[in-house]
Amino acid sequence: MNPEAKLAELGLTLPNPPAAAGSYVPTVRTGNLLYCAGTICMVAGQMTHTGQVGKEHTVQSGAKAAEVCALNTLANIKAAVGSLDKVARIVFVSGFVNAVDGFADSPAVINGASDLFLKVFGEAGKHARAAVAVNGLPKGSTAEVQVVVELKA
Repeated sequence: MNPEAKLAELGLTLPNPPAAAGSYVPTVRTGNLLYCAGTICMVAGQMTHTGQVGKEHTVQSGAKAAEVCALNTLANIKAAVGSLDKVARIVFVSGFVNAVDGFADSPAVINGASDLFLKVFGEAGKHARAAVAVNGLPKGSTAEVQVVVELKA
């Protein structure tokens, strides 16, 4: 099943690709690698999740925030290359969690993004990853995700 059909089966829809919010571009391709800028929890210009995990959010709602970030990343990938069918694999995910001091469960939060990539791409969704807690993200976002993708030749 192609990735976009898999998203539909999961009841998910790609948002419009988020525009860059600063002096950068959403994606950069070099060879067969596509580097995706960090995406936050924003859909149609509105934040879906703001605040810190451990304060305003639980690990579970933080994971939903990371899933929104992953959907935004998929929208940027599709905008860059035309179709999610062109993804050979998700190579690396950097996940950031806006969390209270001492928060130690950032991997469980970023699983929201990782699990989505696995559901959409199967084996090709398995990736290396970093998941770190920070004390703030752009626009108060609860999560931010950066991704490196290998494209089919």
